[in-house]
Amino acid sequence: MRLTAPLYRAYEGRLLHSLKTSGRLPRHVGVILDGNRRWAKQSGATAAEGHRRGADRITELLEWSEEVGVQVVTLWMLSTDNLQREEAELRPLLEIIVGAVDGLARDGRWRLQLVGNLDLLPSDVADRLKAAASDPGRGLHVNIAVAYGGRTEIVDAVRSFLLTNAEDGRSLDDVARDLSMESIARHLYTTGQPDPDLVIRTSGEQRLSGFLMWQSAHSEYYFCDAYWPDFRRVDFLRALRSFSQRHRRRGR
Repeated sequence: MRLTAPLYRAYEGRLLHSLKTSGRLPRHVGVILDGNRRWAKQSGATAAEGHRRGADRITELLEWSEEVGVQVVTLWMLSTDNLQREEAELRPLLEIIVGAVDGLARDGRWRLQLVGNLDLLPSDVADRLKAAASDPGRGLHVNIAVAYGGRTEIVDAVRSFLLTNAEDGRSLDDVARDLSMESIARHLYTTGQPDPDLVIRTSGEQRLSGFLMWQSAHSEYYFCDAYWPDFRRVDFLRALRSFSQRHRRRGR
């Protein structure tokens, strides 16, 4: 049975109330924004129109997150693998991402941080992203994962650790003895932030594809069948409800 709009609003209200009274909500939510191209194909639209429709949903997600008290949201908008797409699709996608980040920055409600290896992007795109995210903003902390890959992040963290110690004149033996999980964690893109409690992936795919590989070791996962452009507030609340009902062991 398809619910009418008033029934959906009532259902969402009950979900929201139960979540706020549960006391078990995630501080950090990671979202893999997947399904733009498949949504476009299903809708008879171009890939660019699918990416644009997906970008238009980001502000709503951030508003829903603030509504329930989430402190950090990480949005995976472009993977390192995505950079291998044909130029005819990649360049419009990069323009859409720059426009989306610029819009979030101009909105002024969010604290934006770019996470990823921006050196892999065309220099003009990287510069425009950095300029858009240069204002510290306020409110919800939003990580924009662009040119992001989990393996790339770990390599970059280890490289940063080694270079920092080399600059201090330390020997390789001393550096090797000090290498630890904590020392690598201090050089991750998200250093100083809580690890994601919940990772949501849209489009029905049930894999992480390297998203926050290091940070998500003890995360809970939620896979939603909806393509990202069709992701609704009720889908988000259901993901939070699923999280609130789980017993987190954190490896113990």
